[in-house]
Amino acid sequence: MDANNDTSIGALEQEPQTRSGVRTVMQVLPALVSGGVERGTIDVAEAIVAAGGRAIVVSAGGPMSAELVRARAEHIILPVDSKNPVTIYKNIERLADIIRREKVDIVHARSRAPAWSAWKAAKRTDTTFVTTFHGTYSHGNAFKRWYNSVMVRGERVIAISDFIAGHIRQIYGVPTDRIRVIPRGVDVSRFDIPVISSERVVALAQRWRLPDGMPVVMLPGRLTRWKGQMVFLDAVARLGRRDVQFLMVGSEGSRSGYRAELERSISSRGLSEIVHVIGDCNDMPAAYMLTDVVISASTDPEAFGRVIVEAQSVGRPVVATDHGGARETVLENETGWLVKPGDGAELAQAIEKALSLDAADRARLQDRAVAHVRENYTKALMCRRTLAVYDELLRERTSAR
Repeated sequence: MDANNDTSIGALEQEPQTRSGVRTVMQVLPALVSGGVERGTIDVAEAIVAAGGRAIVVSAGGPMSAELVRARAEHIILPVDSKNPVTIYKNIERLADIIRREKVDIVHARSRAPAWSAWKAAKRTDTTFVTTFHGTYSHGNAFKRWYNSVMVRGERVIAISDFIAGHIRQIYGVPTDRIRVIPRGVDVSRFDIPVISSERVVALAQRWRLPDGMPVVMLPGRLTRWKGQMVFLDAVARLGRRDVQFLMVGSEGSRSGYRAELERSISSRGLSEIVHVIGDCNDMPAAYMLTDVVISASTDPEAFGRVIVEAQSVGRPVVATDHGGARETVLENETGWLVKPGDGAELAQAIEKALSLDAADRARLQDRAVAHVRENYTKALMCRRTLAVYDELLRERTSAR
């Protein structure tokens, strides 16, 4: 078990925190590599500690575990990333032992395979069980729906958007009174216009070899087909503009074949001078500031759509497909535009509209977008709402006793 007694922990986004009734919370997820699930886990662990509680995270490890140490949370490494039924079964007693030994009050599961072990361990030890439903998951047959159903077995089920809340009511029959909608939160201390220096933005532009003076349109996201990079290329070709730079920024992971397909399509369309496939970026705040318009062209609904919210947090116009979480996070004609999924022509029209904003309209949009995120989608708000769910369950458990 890795634990740390470092006393340096900042107030969450400089917002005052109330003392919570939270005692010991154990969050369980597959690994700490990268992604929204991992980021939310770390943010909530930090909030638990800041509120006077004890945060334990169980995972198979990963590079983000160092952030848990900085947050003064405790990390226990177990093979909870495994989908092997034998390993899942063995993890039940391993987690139950931790619950008993560490006197865990709440078990919070964030992914399906570890959730099966965590749910059984919570039942075995009579411990409160909470889940966060992060995506729609594949649910085309009875077995898949059964496998997914562990994510709705919490005494409270946290949905990361109204879209997800509707999905779990419709597909899994979860009653509304057990669902708590808590959108993901942006760390506005990082995604904040005044703190993103021009030097960082210039350094990124130089690294990506972008010509001076050209507008930039960016599609951030993993290089995977459903993120809509091919739709984006269709829109760029339809625009027919040679005075704009178009970027696809994101990790290819194991999908090198898809990246090669994208690059062949760029070349065959004669777009190599204006369209660039960029790898992963370690300074996304600067990347958004470098950009004039941010795109989400996902062909499948996004459960939440983090990049669109991050872009709005620094005042960038956004264009997203009209389904999933984007319907909640984009204010149509105020902070951006929604377009039909898979429609390159409609996406091209929206990009043109965004690029044609004059200085006054762009300033108004920036102010509205920043205010929208700070009112609804900050890390501090997400953490407070999550701790409120924990407190609600602890009060119910105390009353029942």
